[in-house]
Amino acid sequence: MLFRLILLFTIVPFAELVLLLWLSDVTSWQFTVLLVLVTGVVGAWLARLQGWQTWQKIQRQLSSGEAPAGTLVDALLIFVAGALLLTPGILTDAVGFSLLIPPARAVIKKWLSAKFRGSMVMQGQAAQFWAGTQNSQNRHNEQIIEVQATHKTDSDND
Repeated sequence: MLFRLILLFTIVPFAELVLLLWLSDVTSWQFTVLLVLVTGVVGAWLARLQGWQTWQKIQRQLSSGEAPAGTLVDALLIFVAGALLLTPGILTDAVGFSLLIPPARAVIKKWLSAKFRGSMVMQGQAAQFWAGTQNSQNRHNEQIIEVQATHKTDSDND
């Protein structure tokens, strides 16, 4: 994992630098600087707008009693998109803008779900109890499920 992070923090900035130098050579350094500034401003604005809409959606889901799990993943991906768009570069801008496109974000959410589903082991038990108001006729049966999630390692497969 550490090796992958080292590669990420060395290869990506190097590739960004090469692309920016190439773009400034093909066009002009003024165009390249303007492109970096415009994508940063527009990207931050779009990420803020989508982040606010996602926050409102989370609030609506919570107030209606729904679990906003998918919307929380959207919020995380929008946050990552904003960070990538504020980082100068062509590759990071491309990835950042793609995370702001809802269909692309849905594909990434599905991929993340499949990736983490295979690495998590769920253990749970269900408990039944009666809950109700002071009036015994308004009681209804609810089910509580307690779940414990643990990270599955490669040594667990042996």
